[in-house]
Amino acid sequence: MAGRLQSSTISAPGFLGINTQESSVDLASGYALEAYNCVIDKFGRIGARRGWQKVNSSTNSDLVANDIEFIYNIPETDVTLCAGNNLILSKASGASTLVTEVNTTVADAAGTGTTAYSITGNDWMGASIVFGEGPDISPHAYLAQAGHLPLVYHKLGASHAHTGAYGFNLLSDAGSVPTTYASPSDFKPNVVIGAYGRTWWADIVNDEQTLYFSALLDGTNLATGDSGYLSLIDVFPNGDEIVGLAAHNGFLIIFGRRNIAVYANPIDVTRLELVDLVANVGCIARDSIVNTGTDVMFLSDTGVRSIARVIQEKSAPINDISFNVRDDLVSFVESQGTNTIKIKAAYYPKDAFYILTLPLSKYVFCFDLRGRLQNGAARVTIWDSIEPTALHVTYTGDLLLGKEGYLGKYTGHLDDTETYKMKYFTNHFDLGSPTTLKFLKKGNFTVVGGIGQNVVIKYGFDYVSSYRDIRKTLKAGTVTEYNIDEYSIGEYTNGLALEEVKSNLAGSGSIIQLGFEADINQNPLSIQKIDVYVKAGKTI
Repeated sequence: MAGRLQSSTISAPGFLGINTQESSVDLASGYALEAYNCVIDKFGRIGARRGWQKVNSSTNSDLVANDIEFIYNIPETDVTLCAGNNLILSKASGASTLVTEVNTTVADAAGTGTTAYSITGNDWMGASIVFGEGPDISPHAYLAQAGHLPLVYHKLGASHAHTGAYGFNLLSDAGSVPTTYASPSDFKPNVVIGAYGRTWWADIVNDEQTLYFSALLDGTNLATGDSGYLSLIDVFPNGDEIVGLAAHNGFLIIFGRRNIAVYANPIDVTRLELVDLVANVGCIARDSIVNTGTDVMFLSDTGVRSIARVIQEKSAPINDISFNVRDDLVSFVESQGTNTIKIKAAYYPKDAFYILTLPLSKYVFCFDLRGRLQNGAARVTIWDSIEPTALHVTYTGDLLLGKEGYLGKYTGHLDDTETYKMKYFTNHFDLGSPTTLKFLKKGNFTVVGGIGQNVVIKYGFDYVSSYRDIRKTLKAGTVTEYNIDEYSIGEYTNGLALEEVKSNLAGSGSIIQLGFEADINQNPLSIQKIDVYVKAGKTI
């Protein structure tokens, strides 16, 4: 005869994020087997990610329905550059439309005529040096892409007089390329960063082991003054090539595919010194390199790495940022083939996550960096429906997304105007008694937010992937948290509600798994806890 009703509470479900690396049979409580279109909020609850909204009001007639694959917001300005359909566009300060800047010509050296220039790709990289202060500030942007002459976006006319309208010059017209090149047309870098008062250029066609740097406070001058170059032929073993660059904590970090070199004194280039070399670990995707303020994240051939951990351990740590999803991530990266230039990443400081988009597989991996788990990994969730083709965080902290025909902004809780599905599944759990048959009676989900949303409670037994469904609709209207007003106003002011979604369940097994799906329809939604009620049966 079945025993009395027993209850168990799963507090902060999914708090540890997804873990597909360890066996699902004995996965620790707190891990999720699935967490799609989720984030872990600042209260430790698993909840729905935000959606995206269009930044430009209509599709540019040149861009039409093509993907935006590059975004760069110039620091201290509201000027945003982007690229798609083999052209470069801009969004001016306060404007809602994209303007075609570069297609077949750029401004000539004087800024009064045009120079023929043909773009055949969209995977640009942007960097800046900002001159001036207050109303006299003048934005500069430097753009590089493999096989293309580098570009400078600034006020046209005399290079540093800052007269005239903003626009693009070839770097060779706005300033000068390294004197080691017989012709300016041979200088075609794929990497550029602005750091320590200089521009730094690398990964040049037929010259993948040399780093070039501009004169101090003159990002267009790569030929005179204290401009120069640094050869890594004798630094990187086995003919490794430069993939990307980063500036962090007063150091210049040079990423090869299989090695990482760290240089000190990048401001005073006469004292530029190699202070560390990490062999047998490198970066495979230029645009995965992101400075988070306290660290630098990058994608290696075995997952996402932290430069601080790599330098500390002088190797690729076994347990690093992406350890809990390592095999899945590596598999998805391999599906990109040689198209790793399409892999983009960004750090979103408002929610402290590093996101990595893999456009060909249509997945986004979201790594929460607010704290590390005991195994050294970050908590991770996966987004499977937002599908950005570019990522960039503005100097004011907004996350911009590349979409089909549009710039998008990470905000709200709709994908443009459409709902999206949040999906969460617990680990397989046995309530402390793996050999006891359990008759499942009730499963109550306590959720925060989610006004009027359709949800589905799912449950199954004994590792079987077929689930039973219970469909519910959350309360409509504005409800305050705990159903009371705090200081005469609704908690959070927008009416986030605490609601217990009660479900009568049926069936039996020794191992239980619960799931929760919701159609996100403009309202945030998080799961506070899960209460499970069973009757114990015989020992199996």
